Amino acid sequence: MTIQPSPVASEARALTALGARVRELRHSADLTLAELAARTGLSSRYLVSLEGGDGNISLLRLFELCEALGVSAAALVAFAEEARAADPERHKVALVGLRGAGKTTVGRALAAATGATFVELDGLIAERAGMSLSMIFEMHGEAHFRKLEHEALVHLLEESAPMVVATGGSLVTAEATFALLRRGAHTVWLKARAEEHWDRVVAQGDGRPMKGRANAMNELRSLLKSRAPLYGRAELTLDTSSADIAHLVGALDARFGDALRDQPSKARRAPTPRSTTRRTTSAPKRAR
Repeated sequence: MTIQPSPVASEARALTALGARVRELRHSADLTLAELAARTGLSSRYLVSLEGGDGNISLLRLFELCEALGVSAAALVAFAEEARAADPERHKVALVGLRGAGKTTVGRALAAATGATFVELDGLIAERAGMSLSMIFEMHGEAHFRKLEHEALVHLLEESAPMVVATGGSLVTAEATFALLRRGAHTVWLKARAEEHWDRVVAQGDGRPMKGRANAMNELRSLLKSRAPLYGRAELTLDTSSADIAHLVGALDARFGDALRDQPSKARRAPTPRSTTRRTTSAPKRAR
C-alpha cells in the first residue's frame, strides 16, 4: 500500500521553507524586520508570521518582498516548491560547498553529536568503483564520474539509517544529482570566503591549490562566485567565517537533530567506506 503525503503537510513544509529563506535573505542583506517592512509595505508583525512559516503571501506582495531582498520571485517560489515535494521523512543531512568549507570536520562532529553515521560521498564513489577519484577521471573522464556519483547517491539515499553526508564540491553542477540530493536529504551550504577556503586547505598541508598557478586565488574567487547561486539552493546556509565547531554543530543540531536521532526501527546498515566513517569524540576549534 502506498501512503500519499498529506497536502496540508506539504503546504506547511512549503510555507516553512519560504519563511526560513526570507529570514536568511533578510539577514544576508543586514536588514531588520522594521527596515524590510518599510521597504515592502508589509507590517513587521506580518513579516514575523511569514518568517515563522504562517504567512500565505499574495503574488503582488511577493514581488515587492523579492525586490527588497534582491532575489527573483521565481527562485523563491521554486525553493518553496522543492520543500513541498521533498521527502518529509528525511533522515539525512548533506553538506555542500567548496573544498575547505569544513564539510568533513563539521560533518564528523555533527554525526558524533547525534549518533548518526558520517559518510563522504566521494569515498563511497571510490569504493564502489574500486579506484581513486583521480584514476576515474584519468581513465574514464568527467561524464563517467558524474554517472558514478549519481548512482552512489541513489544507493545512499535508499538506506534508511540517519546519516550526515559530505559531498564533493562540484556535485551542485550536476543538476539531476543535486535535485535528487535536495529531495532526499536536508541540504546545508557551509559558506566561507575564498581566502578562508584557501587557508584551510593549505593548513591541512596541501599546497596543490597554488602550485604552478600564479592566478590561483583569482580562479578560486571566480569559481566560488559562479557556484554560489547553486550552493544557495540548499535548504540552509551557514556562514563558517570565524565560527567554531561547537557553534556550527549546535546550529545544525537545533535544526536537524530530531531527524538524525529518529532511528528507523528497521534501518538497514548504512554504507561504510573504510576511509569515511570514522567517528570523532572531539572536534577542532575551527572549521576546515
